Amino acid sequence: MSTSDATGSVSEHPVRWAPRADGIAERPDGVSCATGREPLAAAARASGKTALLERLEQDYPQGPHDQPQSMCPAFGSLRVGLRMRRTATVLSGSACCVYGLTFTSHFYGARRSVGYVPFDSETLVTGKLFEDIRESVHAMADPGRYDAIVIINLCVPTASGVPLDLLPSSINGVRIIGIDVPGFGVPTHAEAKDVLAAAMLDYARREIMQGPVPAPGAPAQDAPAVALLGEMFPADPMTVSALLAPLGLAAGPAVPTREWRELYRALACPVVAAIHPHYTASVRVFESAGRRVVGSAPVGVAGTESWLRALGTAMKVSPGRVDDALDAALPPIRKALQAHPIDARITVSGYEGSELLVARLLIESGAQVPYVGSACPRTPWLAQDMAWLEAHGTEVRLRASLEHDTDAVSRYAPDLAIGTTPVVQFAKQRRIPAMYFTNLISARPLMGAPGAGSLAAVINAALGNGRRYAAMDEFFDGVGSGPNAGIWPQAPREVSSC
Repeated sequence: MSTSDATGSVSEHPVRWAPRADGIAERPDGVSCATGREPLAAAARASGKTALLERLEQDYPQGPHDQPQSMCPAFGSLRVGLRMRRTATVLSGSACCVYGLTFTSHFYGARRSVGYVPFDSETLVTGKLFEDIRESVHAMADPGRYDAIVIINLCVPTASGVPLDLLPSSINGVRIIGIDVPGFGVPTHAEAKDVLAAAMLDYARREIMQGPVPAPGAPAQDAPAVALLGEMFPADPMTVSALLAPLGLAAGPAVPTREWRELYRALACPVVAAIHPHYTASVRVFESAGRRVVGSAPVGVAGTESWLRALGTAMKVSPGRVDDALDAALPPIRKALQAHPIDARITVSGYEGSELLVARLLIESGAQVPYVGSACPRTPWLAQDMAWLEAHGTEVRLRASLEHDTDAVSRYAPDLAIGTTPVVQFAKQRRIPAMYFTNLISARPLMGAPGAGSLAAVINAALGNGRRYAAMDEFFDGVGSGPNAGIWPQAPREVSSC
């Protein structure tokens, strides 16, 4: 096995892998990670992965494109594993994919090695790759270092039927969790977080069913707790805790968790708040444990009021106590929104799963939001947010493609476009200020009064860049496109097409 260290370099143990010249792993029948969805899916079915693909199709319905338009979806699962203490993560996939995933993980601050089990066409189809994986996890399974080892099949091993489910469930007391996260079955990295989070939750649920489990490291809470489902800005759980306290409730762990024992605490919570609504498999595990799931989030005045009322109903809190909690929570949020207004037309798009929440907060801040697009799918837990936005005149597009998002920028001519990197580029080329959703919006609090003030500050700062974009566009007018692109040794000649 080879490992990528915290600098992103790869240190090799004896390697038996000979990739193609372009770095793409290929089966003898020519199926590779660049083949496309249908050939890879057909190969996976022929290799015995039909049940897996049926489950992925049910949990994560596909969008309009043959392959994901964002980063490799497996990054989501890799990120979940790398953020957990005492957890090792091992990738099984093409060298080009592993390099890209490790580079991205270290770019996002992972200070953890990433395991890699290399292969060639022979070891892939003869079963030797599975034997290498099994040998690797046996060598790694040190209970003094790890609570769990996660092995992630990428596209080619999944298409070839590498059976991670045949690995032992534990070795030396270390949990072994094998998951398939193929790009042809999991459309976004946001949903890939759900794949691993659900696998860990289900493992922890089965442990609880078998008998007593170690007590969570956090101090016990007297108040009933609400588990939070979805990655959030670190300050948001503290805001949620303050909002829940007047109800006599507490904020439980946020799933994906940072350590294994927090999974037990999350499963002990009677109610789960699906802050990010696309964790379909995780919701299934919670519901199988008898837990109730509530959608949306405490964003803005209207969102906070409806969310607290829903939780009060789910937790059987008296209506009078709910009203008292609202009297304490809503005035500071209303004051923050009034103190930081946004007067602009803004389009919102992204692939994190929180796009609808951001659009709600923008509208309550005074902005016009004619369009919000999310690469994530429709689920029951976003129905309330979607209905609220449509009632306020917003076009909501789920499983939105890049083409949908850029078309919205063209149609609505916003004062600011929030979106993915190519959407930001598209907007800026048209003199429209733009912001990258993941790094500039997701990295800020959204909930309660802190969310209202924080979002307005960054939005209003970006709106002031319009004149700068116009000046740059005028200065570089005509440069970098058509015959003015690149360096020509002689004057370009116009060639008529046949």
